[in-house]
Amino acid sequence: MDKIEIAGIVNLFDFEKLAVSKMTNMAYEYVASGAADEFTVRWNRQALDAIKLNPTVLVDVSQIDTSTSLLGLDLPHPILIAPTAYHKIMHPEGELATARGAGAAEAVYVVSSFTTTSLEEIAKVATEPLWLQLYVRDDRSFTKDLVQEAEYQGCMALCVTVDTPVAGARNRQQRVNFALPNGVHTPHMHDAFALTKSLTWKDIEWLKSFAKIPVLVKGILNPDDAEKAVETGVSGIVVSNHSGRNLDTVPATIEALPRIAEKVNKRIPILMDGGIRRGTDVLKAIALGANAVLVGKPICFGLACGGAEGVTKVLGILRNEFELAMALTGKATIAEIDSSVIWK
Repeated sequence: MDKIEIAGIVNLFDFEKLAVSKMTNMAYEYVASGAADEFTVRWNRQALDAIKLNPTVLVDVSQIDTSTSLLGLDLPHPILIAPTAYHKIMHPEGELATARGAGAAEAVYVVSSFTTTSLEEIAKVATEPLWLQLYVRDDRSFTKDLVQEAEYQGCMALCVTVDTPVAGARNRQQRVNFALPNGVHTPHMHDAFALTKSLTWKDIEWLKSFAKIPVLVKGILNPDDAEKAVETGVSGIVVSNHSGRNLDTVPATIEALPRIAEKVNKRIPILMDGGIRRGTDVLKAIALGANAVLVGKPICFGLACGGAEGVTKVLGILRNEFELAMALTGKATIAEIDSSVIWK
């Protein structure tokens, strides 16, 4: 049944519409919702929609090349799976289906610390690179063990979430009394409330002191923080507002991106998440200074609609739309995409 239904899906918005009927109300509210009045959730989309493109015509676009390199990885396209928690509430196969879907779509999968499947099990089915999103705990030995487990399982980078000393006012989750169903647990994170409020740049230096893989910081919106990240020696930055799930009324990530790109000045790679739903969104992010983008909620909806095939289709649609957007703006390679593509 799932295959027939997802065959008719033509864009990422369709996936969300179908997912409403596939997910429990609690699971849907968990994925779809943001913090407080959800201004930032809406702004992520509105800001992308408001950017106009400036195409160049009569360019040879017979060969579109979306390949790029990122932290030593040669990637066929600049679209990664963002870390999102609790995949077993969306589909019985959980993160195993996500990893298989990522493999078929040739995408890097950033596994959440709040995965409902062990890294060991995910690594067994993964055919494309895995990264780990990391929440630093007050128990530093616990955190160190998790980093070393990730390295042992072949994870190729750490994405340290730095914008969540506390969780935001998630009213929609509160209204549905969100809780994990019986039998679903998080093998690497036993307590959602044990996040550390004392995380500082010193802790990033501490992580770097023993991590054998690149360390990125996820949750940067302020250019001064981007400068500190470079000075601290991290390998990359993820411009993120936690998909509007923590502090409401912070700006859209696409609005923060150019300021951060200017400050970083190509010294380290910049990734961006938040609101990506169309190939034109990917193009806009790269034009404004991102090396790659991450997609979260649509992956969750794709997973709910069709398991691994749903995940693959989400990424396939986005990649195809990105290729179309490149061709229609006269850009045959990623290197050619710059701010000239944005209508000023």
